[in-house]
Amino acid sequence: MSTPAEDPRQEHSAHAGTERGYDPAAEVVEICRDLIRMDTSNYGDQEGPGERKAAEHVAALLDEVGISSQLFESEPGRTSVVARWGGTEGDALLLHGHLDVVPAAAEDWQVHPFSGEVQDGYVWGRGAVDMKDFDAMLLSVVRARQRAGRIPTRPIVLCFTADEEAGGHKGAEVLVRDHPELFEGVTEAVGEVGGFSVTVRGRRMYLVEAAEKGMAWMRLTARGRAGHGSMLNTDNAVSRLTAAVARIGAHDWPVRLTPTMEVLLASVGDLAGVQATPENAPDLIEEFGGAARMLGAVISNTTNPTMLQAGYKVNVIPTEATAHVDGRFLPGFEDEFFATLAELVGEGVEIEHLSHQQPWETPYDGGLVRAMNRSILSEDPDGIVAPYLMSGGTDAKHFRRLGMRSYGFAPLRLPADLDFTALFHGVDERVPVDALEFGARVFDTFLDDV
Repeated sequence: MSTPAEDPRQEHSAHAGTERGYDPAAEVVEICRDLIRMDTSNYGDQEGPGERKAAEHVAALLDEVGISSQLFESEPGRTSVVARWGGTEGDALLLHGHLDVVPAAAEDWQVHPFSGEVQDGYVWGRGAVDMKDFDAMLLSVVRARQRAGRIPTRPIVLCFTADEEAGGHKGAEVLVRDHPELFEGVTEAVGEVGGFSVTVRGRRMYLVEAAEKGMAWMRLTARGRAGHGSMLNTDNAVSRLTAAVARIGAHDWPVRLTPTMEVLLASVGDLAGVQATPENAPDLIEEFGGAARMLGAVISNTTNPTMLQAGYKVNVIPTEATAHVDGRFLPGFEDEFFATLAELVGEGVEIEHLSHQQPWETPYDGGLVRAMNRSILSEDPDGIVAPYLMSGGTDAKHFRRLGMRSYGFAPLRLPADLDFTALFHGVDERVPVDALEFGARVFDTFLDDV
């Protein structure tokens, strides 16, 4: 086993700040802690504190180093921040993160979810991985580079949005729709949920998001004949709805591999000594350990029933019953998804779309991809970098409407035994301190190459 002094990766990390003349990771932990302490819970409705306090804090951090920004509110308290930085050479690059988080019940946590406590080498709290960690990395790097006069020659748009956790309709969607001039000249975008490591057969693989499934949040409604619960009723809304929900939940969607997942599975196949195929794709996904819960959802379309409502008294057959379904469909397979869904729902059930967002897939090539690969390997030369398709959704869906090539790249070198994907929206969300510092160094190197 190498000692820290003998390990070239650790030696490089230890002297990274000195070599650069500044330390891009100097503030990352404290900025992350400060952001976590600001409760920006998004309940998906009109309740919640909003993002205003965090947005003003971000704007102040930028202003402190001479970067002016603008605040945009779609509704009172639902606030996004946009700033221009960098030079004038070439097309602009968007770097974006969101300021809202999903709610957290303090009684379920080992530490208070809005404490930002540092314990056992981790920063704990809601947003530690989704995604105030990347907000902190970005701010720490930008502030350090601005102070050192290391400003990229490429134009950079910095964007911190509201409402991503509820589909971005009060954040990124509003900016794209009402203020497209903010993104004039932007051809590429980098945001969340990528660049984190998973350990496969003893090797760290860093997964760069190059695609996302489409989103279909749906309300199903069945209507029937009201009546007494003791009598015969062949037009029962509850029975009709629950039969449809049962079919949807039990459906076994076929494996479908997109170009992004073909590349990822080929990389895993190389480590496992097999050729990746649709038939062995589920087995190769299991090589990812805990991350298989996410990656297993991106080799097929998925539908998960999530909510049911009906009735008001046990002996009254109601007129109406409703259910909510979270549907996600692969790039290139939307038609198959909705055709199959219509068959599963059947007659007499209405489908209403609460949020319908398109999937996307960006070719894993070009200068930005090379910069991401080089920056990861500069800190972890033995790592493997590969693209993946993300099961959830991000603000990239909105920004891509302006023609941007999009990627997810919030780099983290993680312990092999950390079930990282379970922390997204989970209890005891936390991020390793050294992973935050690693990410700031990697992102700083990335900005040298873009």
